[in-house]
Amino acid sequence: MFEEDYIIRTIKEMVRTILKLLFHIDAKTPTSDILENEVEKKRLEKLIDMVNHGQINEAENELYDFLDGEDKKQLKLALLFYSHWNDKTDEFLEENQFSREEIKLGIGNVTRQFGLDSITEMFFTEF
Repeated sequence: MFEEDYIIRTIKEMVRTILKLLFHIDAKTPTSDILENEVEKKRLEKLIDMVNHGQINEAENELYDFLDGEDKKQLKLALLFYSHWNDKTDEFLEENQFSREEIKLGIGNVTRQFGLDSITEMFFTEF
């Protein structure tokens, strides 16, 4: 239990750090309000709705389908997606055959795509 709480906090802090460093956004709990583009907001809402209905794998696949490692705005959307997923309870994740480890791996994949893997390594090398 303690390790899961530590992972949750670490993921939250990493998301906050990247948002602050790259986008100058300081949000304790980031939401879709930080997205400027309405299309991106609707895309995030759709992905979040899929997660809320237990379609986590499908939502993540859809995220990867439209991500372009050159468009940093999409990084914001991806971080918000994983932040929302991270806010789910352990019971919800278990019911849907997912784990915090998969959130960690997903964030690592996304940040690698945007050339930011050194940041995730800094946060995730401890566990």
